[in-house]
Amino acid sequence: MGKHVTILGWMHICLGIIDLLIGMAAFGVLSGVGILSGDVAAFGTMSLIGGFIGTLMLIMALPNLLVGLGLLRNWGGWVIVVAVILGLFNVMKIPFGTAIALYTFWIAWKLYDSPGVDSV
Repeated sequence: MGKHVTILGWMHICLGIIDLLIGMAAFGVLSGVGILSGDVAAFGTMSLIGGFIGTLMLIMALPNLLVGLGLLRNWGGWVIVVAVILGLFNVMKIPFGTAIALYTFWIAWKLYDSPGVDSV
């Protein structure tokens, strides 16, 4: 089961990196559209919207990165609980987040169901 937990940790880290890349791309594209328009007000507005989306994606990426790191470093049983809670949010990130969430639920169910396994 430890191999599955390691794989899940890397999957959460990859999902967090994807979220960060989407946030940076949104900021870059929206700021670029504002620059190309040639209007100072449009540039400010588009940069503000891009900054908001980038910040939102950063906030969404941090829990995935922390859970992934916690699963890889075996920080304890609470990490799998946080991973399950995070999985409820990741279900909405179709298709990769959904797959990772279902894998998280399966691992948590196996860890809970198997006798003799204390924690992650």
